[in-house]
Amino acid sequence: MSHILLITFASLNGFIINAANLPETDSLIHTNHIFEKNIKTVLLHKEGWVLSYPVIELNTDDRLLLSFDELSTETKDYYYTFIHCDYDWVPSSLFPSDFLDGFTENQISDYSLSFNTTVDYVHYTLTFPNENVQFRISGNYILKVYQDYDQENLVLTRRFAVTENHVNIIVNSKRPMLEHFRENGQEIDFTVNYEGYPVRDPYSEIKVVICQNNRWDNLIKELKPGFLRQSQLIFDYSSENVFPGGCEYRYFDIKSLRYQSEFIEHIDFIASNYHVGLHPGEPKPYQVYFYHNDLNGRFYIDVQEGRDSETDADYVYVYFTLPYEFPLTRGEVYVFGGLSDWNCTETNRMKYNPESGSYELRMLLKQGFYNYEYAFVHHGLSVADNTIIEGSHYETENDYIVYVYHREAMSRYDKLIGVEIANTLRK
Repeated sequence: MSHILLITFASLNGFIINAANLPETDSLIHTNHIFEKNIKTVLLHKEGWVLSYPVIELNTDDRLLLSFDELSTETKDYYYTFIHCDYDWVPSSLFPSDFLDGFTENQISDYSLSFNTTVDYVHYTLTFPNENVQFRISGNYILKVYQDYDQENLVLTRRFAVTENHVNIIVNSKRPMLEHFRENGQEIDFTVNYEGYPVRDPYSEIKVVICQNNRWDNLIKELKPGFLRQSQLIFDYSSENVFPGGCEYRYFDIKSLRYQSEFIEHIDFIASNYHVGLHPGEPKPYQVYFYHNDLNGRFYIDVQEGRDSETDADYVYVYFTLPYEFPLTRGEVYVFGGLSDWNCTETNRMKYNPESGSYELRMLLKQGFYNYEYAFVHHGLSVADNTIIEGSHYETENDYIVYVYHREAMSRYDKLIGVEIANTLRK
């Protein structure tokens, strides 16, 4: 598989979108991706905590819950399996029997039909590990869902992690010292304490990955410890570990279709469907920072006029409008966040309307509460730049997830020996 060398570009606020931060050239199978257009609202989180990140601890009662809808009135035969990956999401050389106990392929048997909705759908759920399959080792995993026992007939894929928690990770997010990043960046320093855990050569055996708000397109990896002190690895840099802070996410609430909540301009029922128009947004790259509590780009499903949000929540057309005097010619604009799986595809790409002088997009979304932002992707790159339209501030509240991997000499896979989730405001 060939690798493409990409030239770097500077964003509005001086951050470099660097090819070194891009994921390895992978097929879509090893990412979060939906392969069928009728599959909607894919969520993967800890059981009982819808806003959690998909990370569980090995050999505990932790379980993950997958849910998704298919816009249909008929049920399908969906199956699932798992792929074990190295720290950079390249499949490991292990056999399924090396990382799974139980059956390697199983059917998704838990489903229910939508009730009293304008758009019919079938809601599927899967909880794992379960009585059919358990994990033997830690690391990165891909959940692969496919139809009719045919793994080539893919429906969706989702990334998650299984950790052993052998190390203690102390994360310190702070305002960068370098003037170049001081007003708009966030520096993520951290210390890995591996006392009591055998590591012979920490510089070659330990790998770390930092993610912002569970985005995988702008992760930072390939960092080496700057200092080694007894059984502590110190990762303290001035630029290599700096993220653009971005801005607090925009949001809208469509849990109810009977009244217009904040940022909702109109709700119409036309041709058997609900249509919700959001108030036009505005570019804000030069606005001063303003804090409001958000979900860091995520969303949750809920409905006020119903009993069960999983099957009573309806699908509605949501209209996004971003006024812009002229179209941006060097790339594309997207509605970005958890509602787009943190991906930039035709589903969430905005089109410029010269008559209205705006970027516009219509998305079919399930009732709930949503965060989103407007992102720009340069032609030839795959990293979404949220600073050009939204701006970037060192004060912005963000989550950072630090993953620590260990590969011993002669080992065939990367163990995930620790995960720490830190927030820039809540210590």
